[in-house]
Amino acid sequence: MGRSHERRSDGDRQTSAVDSGRAVQPVDGIEIKATWREEWVVHPGRRFTHGGILAAIIDVAADYAIAARLGRPVPTIDLRVDYHKAAMPGDVIAKARVLRLGGQYSTAEAYLYDSNGALVASGRGTYFTASPK
Repeated sequence: MGRSHERRSDGDRQTSAVDSGRAVQPVDGIEIKATWREEWVVHPGRRFTHGGILAAIIDVAADYAIAARLGRPVPTIDLRVDYHKAAMPGDVIAKARVLRLGGQYSTAEAYLYDSNGALVASGRGTYFTASPK
C-alpha cells in the first residue's frame, strides 16, 4: 500500500488526506479517501453508487474519528444517513469529527464528498464507548 499525503489549509483548519483508505487525524477530526470500485455500482445504466456503500463509509469515518481519540474502534449503536446527490464513479472523501465523547456513548458526524468536492451524503452516529471489561 503506497502512502501519498496531501495537505491543504481551509482558513484556520488544516486537514490531511492519505491515499489507500488510511485515516489521518487533522486538528478537528479525520479524513478518509475511499478509492472507487466498479462493484459499488447499483444501476448499470445510470452508474451511480449504492447508498449502502456510502452509509458504510460514513459509519467507518465517524467510528474512526472516535477511535482516533480512544485508541480503539467502537461498535455503532445508531446511524442516520442523509443522501444529498447521486455519487457517480470516482473516489470519495469522508471528513468526520467527534461531536461528543462520553464514558458510555459518543456521537460523531461525517460528510462524504465526491471527486469534484460536492457533498453526496452526510451522517451522524451514536457509538458505544464504555471501557471494555
